[in-house]
Amino acid sequence: MKNVLHICVLITYFNTILISQVKTSAFKAIQLKNLRVKDAYDTKWDSLKKEMVIQKINPFEFDIYLRAFKNEGVLEVWLKNKGKIQYTLFKTYTICASSGTLGPKRKEGDGQVPEGFYNIDLFNPKSNYYLSLRINYPNASDVILKDGPNAGGAIMVHGNCVTIGCLPMTDDIIKEIYVLCVEAKNRYNPIYIDILPIKFTEVNIKMLEDNYPKSKLSFWKSLKAGYDYFEEHHSLPKVNIDGKGRYFYEE
Repeated sequence: MKNVLHICVLITYFNTILISQVKTSAFKAIQLKNLRVKDAYDTKWDSLKKEMVIQKINPFEFDIYLRAFKNEGVLEVWLKNKGKIQYTLFKTYTICASSGTLGPKRKEGDGQVPEGFYNIDLFNPKSNYYLSLRINYPNASDVILKDGPNAGGAIMVHGNCVTIGCLPMTDDIIKEIYVLCVEAKNRYNPIYIDILPIKFTEVNIKMLEDNYPKSKLSFWKSLKAGYDYFEEHHSLPKVNIDGKGRYFYEE
């Protein structure tokens, strides 16, 4: 009887692994049915894998974290091997167009790029802007702090190098970012993206204090705490939002 139970447990175990493997490959397979995604893989994936290996990142089992700085006009791509804690800076891409000013997005149509802690929640391989990755704006903080009935939405990282309120890249660059995100998402890994007004150096903080109102400085102070944690540890804190829309963190 025990042998029969052991066999049943093993069968269940291997069936679970098989189902998991099928599910794991499903997202990528669906994406590859689109010509733009297939082209991105054909032209970018081999070189990306080689660069990852040089940086000792396993191309087949990694996590990705994106960090954008509005003032500097850059998007950083950080990677880490699955199971590790610390991320490594893989690439820094130029955001090829900008809109709005420093400060969070608070309502629909204000032309602002959001600021805060988000994740990628949708892949669009048939975007009007070549390829696009949707940011889950508005998050809980944005909903609480919005100015008016509608906080707005449809904030993307995308190609075509033109937009208002998004993070536009050249088509060549979005291919690389899209492929890396598909690979991470294919294993059901969350893709976090932080959008910050500026790199919080002492010089930049002084510039903000000299030129912006206390209301923005207070909000930026809460963002700086998350920035400082990552700068020190190269790992992500657990981000929480209180009832007033303020960010706070746990290790």
